[in-house]
Amino acid sequence: MEWDCIRLRKGESPEKRFGDRWKDVLRFNRIDRRHAYPGVSLKVPRRIEDIADFTPMPGEYPGGDNEAKRILIDLGEQFLGAYEYGKLVFSAPIASGEKGSETPEGEFRVTAVHSAHRSTEYCIEGTDTPYPMTWALRFHVDRDGMSYWIHGRDLPGYRASHGCVGLYDEFMQKKHYKVPRTPEMEDARRLFEWVIAPTLDDGKYHLLKDGPRVSIVGGNREE
Repeated sequence: MEWDCIRLRKGESPEKRFGDRWKDVLRFNRIDRRHAYPGVSLKVPRRIEDIADFTPMPGEYPGGDNEAKRILIDLGEQFLGAYEYGKLVFSAPIASGEKGSETPEGEFRVTAVHSAHRSTEYCIEGTDTPYPMTWALRFHVDRDGMSYWIHGRDLPGYRASHGCVGLYDEFMQKKHYKVPRTPEMEDARRLFEWVIAPTLDDGKYHLLKDGPRVSIVGGNREE
């Protein structure tokens, strides 16, 4: 896919520059509106319509043919796919662990859920407010007792977490960062509700006995 590097100009937002394709452009760049400000450069395909509903995830995942729900995370692509009986039902960009705090690769399973989870290790930068890990799905606990979750966070367009896997949650961002003015993108909530369905969320912490499997691959591949 041919693309150009386009810099947002003064006073320009993704919505103003790309019209009704702004979500596609942000997903293509794995970035959110808080980080797509004037001066930032974005990759934009020469045929912008080519990235409608963009995803680099495979439409089928044979390893999940017999599973009602399976999550595949590609660290090289910085994307996640949700599968039902091996068929992709939706996908989303992610922000995984930065260098030195890489997201673990391998086969895991969602073992706990908590839509209002908060970090016990990290705070919102410049504050003493525990970082809000909204719509959290725990998939791994290491030998040191460190938990790894898929949860809502900001997406700066590069690997930025301490090992967890972040998804769009613009409602959380508006609450804590005042951006964006009108939240719309909430992949974290969508994945959470898909995982616990048909159960409805009650806002409490729950352990899952047979949560969906989570396959994490591609950590050694160049982006």
